[in-house]
Amino acid sequence: MKELVEVIAKSLVDSPDDVVVRETTNDDTIIYEVSVASTDMGKIIGKQGRTVKALRTVINAAAVKENKKVMVEVI
Repeated sequence: MKELVEVIAKSLVDSPDDVVVRETTNDDTIIYEVSVASTDMGKIIGKQGRTVKALRTVINAAAVKENKKVMVEVI
């Protein structure tokens, strides 16, 4: 799933080389921290957070198939 987050994030930004995805595990939750260039922050978040909300929806749908709980954070 980390690769899925990375592919989607890289396709949204102008500087795909600056995209870094870190995976952290807390108890039963997997947290993906997506870091992008400061100039691409608006593109990954989108208007009123719609783009990042859609990213979270896609990742949660993939997580349900694997019976996992996933969070996506943009830092």
